[in-house]
Amino acid sequence: MAPSFANKLDALSAWRTGLESRLKELSRFLFDHDLLDQPASELLDALTQRLAGEKLVVAFVAEFSRGKSELINAIFFADTGRRILPATPGRTTMCPVELSYDEDETPSLRLLDIDTRLHNQSLGELRGHAAAWKQVPLNVKRPDQLADELLQVMQTKKVALDVARELGFWDDSRPHDNPPLDADGHVEVPAWRHAIINYPHPLLKRGLVVLDTPGLNAIGAEPELTVSLLPSAHATVFILAADTGVTKSDLAIWRDHLCGQALARYVALNKIDTLSDPLSPQAEVEIHIARQRAQTAHTLGVPETRVFPISAKLALTGRVAGDADDLRASRILALEDALGQQLLPQRREVLQQAVLDGIAHIDAQVGRSLTDRRRQMSEQLLELRGLRGKNTTMVGMMLRRVGTESAEFEQCISRVQAMRAVHTRMLKDALLTISNDIVRERTELLQEKLRGAILNLGAKRAFSEMCATLRSRLSEAQTKGSEIHEMLGASFNKLNAEFGFGLSAPKEPDLSRFIRDLDLIERNYIQYLGLTHALRLSQGRFMEQFRRMLVSKLRVVFEGASGELELWNKSASAQIDSQLRDRRRNFKRRRESLERVQSASSELEARIHEVEAQEERLRELQSRLATLLQALHAAATGPLPAAAALAQSQPLAGTVASH
Repeated sequence: MAPSFANKLDALSAWRTGLESRLKELSRFLFDHDLLDQPASELLDALTQRLAGEKLVVAFVAEFSRGKSELINAIFFADTGRRILPATPGRTTMCPVELSYDEDETPSLRLLDIDTRLHNQSLGELRGHAAAWKQVPLNVKRPDQLADELLQVMQTKKVALDVARELGFWDDSRPHDNPPLDADGHVEVPAWRHAIINYPHPLLKRGLVVLDTPGLNAIGAEPELTVSLLPSAHATVFILAADTGVTKSDLAIWRDHLCGQALARYVALNKIDTLSDPLSPQAEVEIHIARQRAQTAHTLGVPETRVFPISAKLALTGRVAGDADDLRASRILALEDALGQQLLPQRREVLQQAVLDGIAHIDAQVGRSLTDRRRQMSEQLLELRGLRGKNTTMVGMMLRRVGTESAEFEQCISRVQAMRAVHTRMLKDALLTISNDIVRERTELLQEKLRGAILNLGAKRAFSEMCATLRSRLSEAQTKGSEIHEMLGASFNKLNAEFGFGLSAPKEPDLSRFIRDLDLIERNYIQYLGLTHALRLSQGRFMEQFRRMLVSKLRVVFEGASGELELWNKSASAQIDSQLRDRRRNFKRRRESLERVQSASSELEARIHEVEAQEERLRELQSRLATLLQALHAAATGPLPAAAALAQSQPLAGTVASH
């Protein structure tokens, strides 16, 4: 059978693992040879952690009974030989479900009570509070027990109408969207607000996170889904039923929660197997499918190439049974190819660029340090070779010269301290521009404006004004970072000319990605301030949740920008410290060499040979560093491992079967 999306994701994960290994090898080499300063160590650790912890989030969104859970099973978990997620007719997934894997946790199902919505804490804040969650151990060795345990995500409970209204499952302004009342005036609502399944599936181990979202009412009731979880997904698959097309509730989900988001969006027109009719020729069925596909694309305003007629049922049964005909009839490979060819390369490009930037930084910093050390060794060799045949008087003169040069060099300390004082003042000014206090003040001001502007366009205007202010702060910090870079460049050039340093200001800090992150937050949140959510936001509890989620998101952006400036500062400072340390060490070695030559003339040749050996070692280190960096560059830019090779070395089905 053709390689599935699972195989392609596995290839990407193997590529990441290979890069991790080479980064660790480079880090060990630098540490073993005293070439690893703190900024370089932090950079390599950050890259390694990013590669190891990189998550690929794929969200599946649909109204009830569209075959969403069946599609997830077919794409990601057919290798288990069974359904992992419950997929039965009617309402199955009642709350948002995340499937992922954390090796530090045991396999489990974590459930967050729906009543936590009655408090102000957001889902993001509750994730770290273990006491708020019900934890159910999962028996991954018993598929039948596993399936029974996962059925808990379907649980519901009956609540009074007022409680349903508070929980967000009853909207008086939209009666046609409300669930039915029973004879006692109660409403059936999900028992759980959120579920997290920690399951040791090979793809989840490699960083895949699957977000399974329930129907329209559940999505609208959880603001964090709209403004946090869905926007953070790298791709969204919107599932419709081929036999019904785009229904009113489908269109509401698309219009209210997906249409305005900058996501990689795919539409799956599921259940094409239900269109087959033994009384109609296959050609007519194909015409009907093509017509539904075209109408769906037109209604949703997406290219027809992003709409994929499929049968999740045939795909799952075909893969489990190894039936190539069923798999081909399911047409699921077209959707998987789109995910594999568009989504995965984009994720690789992001990681690849981060690694290449890291390589360039290490090459510049460590390479420059080695070159400076070699230059000092060459000068020492010239000095020692010049003593051949000279008397002790000449050696004494050389000693005095070393002392004079050392004293002159120490005079640069005051210059360095003055430069650092200016640098520290400028950096502090730049960091104050994007401090967390700015985020807090601006969001509090926004909240005050929103209280009086919920039902008019003033809400969106106030939010846009806040984002514009925060964006200007990031731009101002970028400008100040450029000014620091210019100051350091001029100071380094003077120090190089006057005291023989080999300093070079690192590439100026780039905060553009944080500005892009802020733009994305603005796009995702602005639609939440429209009339659809106006009444909910007029409630104090929903407004407080909205504010806390927004502050959390903005803090990540601004703390990231501050961290970028601080790491850049450490890189520049460490370069100065390293060269000061090397110079002092070199003066000490020269003095010791001359003193030994002065006390015994036979020491001269021995010292020359010793320095020659040190110079040769530095040459070898430079060569080895170049080899490691070239290998890392080749691994980052080379092709992904072949799917066939991966299948032989790490068969997914075999791995799962062992559970």
